Amino acid sequence: MSDIASRTSNDHLTDRLTHPRYPRSNAYDARWTIENQMGPNALWLLEWLAPALGLEQLPPGARVLDLGCGRAMTSVFLAKEYDVQVVAADLWIKPDENAARIAEAGVADRVLPVFAEAHDLPFGAGSFDAIVSVDAYQYFGTNDLYLPTVTRLLKPGGRIGVVVPALREEIDGVEPPEHLKEYWRKDPGFWAFHSPAWWRRQWTRTGAVEVETADWLEDGWRDWLLWSEVCAEESPSEFMADMARWSVELMHADEEHVLGFARVVGRRL
Repeated sequence: MSDIASRTSNDHLTDRLTHPRYPRSNAYDARWTIENQMGPNALWLLEWLAPALGLEQLPPGARVLDLGCGRAMTSVFLAKEYDVQVVAADLWIKPDENAARIAEAGVADRVLPVFAEAHDLPFGAGSFDAIVSVDAYQYFGTNDLYLPTVTRLLKPGGRIGVVVPALREEIDGVEPPEHLKEYWRKDPGFWAFHSPAWWRRQWTRTGAVEVETADWLEDGWRDWLLWSEVCAEESPSEFMADMARWSVELMHADEEHVLGFARVVGRRL
């Protein structure tokens, strides 16, 4: 592809992904976000989480744990946008791979990539001012005993904030919505999707945090669909492109729009 064609392609991509709800994310290279994506647009979701979590109120150099950081896009975003020190923890992506991305982004002095499993985090109590998890917490955080374990890493008064794929309302009974049964049968992981009300109750009853926010992203399914359509066309990885095409199909199948995103924030007591 010629330089002119490449610029034209990138400009078109930027136009498609420029979103009025996410002005900070709009400043990041669209091609970079697609190349490093591992699901829904993590920068958009983190930008939605940020005000509820109070990231702008953290002092410069505050320590933040990015739990399940994937390819560390969210960690780079945290360091650049909020001037914090980030520990980028992930089980699936090797720290060396993330270290290269972090260095290329110019924040190697503020982001430390580590290999860590969510149930065996190698940090001391009170190590962090905040904990962030975007599109990952549903894989390990539905366990009733998990939140008290992870919040011990927070300083008293520190906040944990997560954004997870979610259901608008909790499912009654043991059957998934009729129009989505086919997807539930193929992937039992959908049973880890819950409503904001479920997450509020789950976190409140642990006694580990005061739940300050548990809400639903209005029209989040539209963001999910738009992002998936673009990634299906533009992802350099055939595996990720296939995943994106599957998400497009899922969003179109969800005619009742029961799927979307929940934001949950709790302050350590």
